[in-house]
Amino acid sequence: MHIRFLAARALALSKGLRDFLVPATCLSCGAIVGRDGGFCAGCWPGVRFISRPFCATLGRPFEYETGDGAISMEALSEPPPFDRHRCVMSYGEAARRLVSGLKFSDRTDLAPWMAELMMAFGRELLDDCDVIVPVPLHPRRLLQRRFNQSAELARHISTGSGKPGRMMSLIRVKATRRQVGLGRGERARNVQGAFRVPAAARPEIQGRRVLVIDDVYTTGATIKACARALRRAGAVRVDALTFAMAGLDDI
Repeated sequence: MHIRFLAARALALSKGLRDFLVPATCLSCGAIVGRDGGFCAGCWPGVRFISRPFCATLGRPFEYETGDGAISMEALSEPPPFDRHRCVMSYGEAARRLVSGLKFSDRTDLAPWMAELMMAFGRELLDDCDVIVPVPLHPRRLLQRRFNQSAELARHISTGSGKPGRMMSLIRVKATRRQVGLGRGERARNVQGAFRVPAAARPEIQGRRVLVIDDVYTTGATIKACARALRRAGAVRVDALTFAMAGLDDI
């Protein structure tokens, strides 16, 4: 008992020393906060989590209560090739800092926290999936950036959920332009035919329920192109889980 007490005391002291030397900081801006994985008082008002009511297919929030299972007019008029999409938060300033930090500033330390939130908000999709697949980068872009932010998120989600991650089951065979600044139609044309499941990876996809991971959902063009490639390879279900959704300022 004495040894247990001393061990517990030593652990508490080491944690206190670590917190003193490396204090918890805001996920978005880096300000000191009370605990890891949180937002400061300045960033919190800009954090808009996506919760029900939302479209059961697209995950886009409704302005008013509609009941579970309601489908938006957008999803009804133009059904996507994926089954469901879920997302953590609106792509406001806080989310933009997180995504940009991970993608362009090598802040891979953000990936575990972002993945935790994605697992919480996408639990129903995780429960239903067989494998997890990230949106891939073209080899040329991967060489420039050194890592794929979607693969980082997928890796942590796979570890945290226990669901197998298949990081190379979907590849990008077309060096597309960056989607930033492109309109809806341009985005769709830009990624048309950009993704493929290699022949060697087809057994990992065929007959499986696949969950696609990406950082931001804007028009859905990239997720839709990935879903089509996975469907062609025999996936029986394709869901998508992203960290942020753009274009929600009017809701």
